[in-house]
Amino acid sequence: MRSDEFYMHRALELAQQAADAGEVPVGAIVVDAAGEIIGQGINAPIAQNDPSAHAEVQALRDAGSRLGNYRLEQCTLFVTLEPCMMCSGAIVHARLKRVVYGAAEPRTGMVESKANLLAQPWHFHQVEVCGGVLASRASRLLKNFFAERRQG
Repeated sequence: MRSDEFYMHRALELAQQAADAGEVPVGAIVVDAAGEIIGQGINAPIAQNDPSAHAEVQALRDAGSRLGNYRLEQCTLFVTLEPCMMCSGAIVHARLKRVVYGAAEPRTGMVESKANLLAQPWHFHQVEVCGGVLASRASRLLKNFFAERRQG
């Protein structure tokens, strides 16, 4: 099995694609139990005129479509930024086994920073969380993106 860093590198490549498209640079992939990438997504709310078009949701939709099932029980989501409230809900409903994220999101992160929505006892499904994987690279990508936006 490949390392978390291996998959996070792929998610970071997708985040760069989002930045190149003028979207907030967040990328996500879904990996199945065999280590195959079965879903991917980039932030695309602007391009799709869709507030739910976050990278995580895009990747979950892609994986569900490929599997023919919304339940992704033995899968791991790799995302470059700590998921928000909306994405945390989608993660629980998809019944993911794990979530691995890069940079923490101190203002809206709902996996560890502001709250831990994935670990609430009332959920029918518990999700393992691993944060901080290649966090400095993910954070740098975000900081550079917003610095360029302020200058331009």
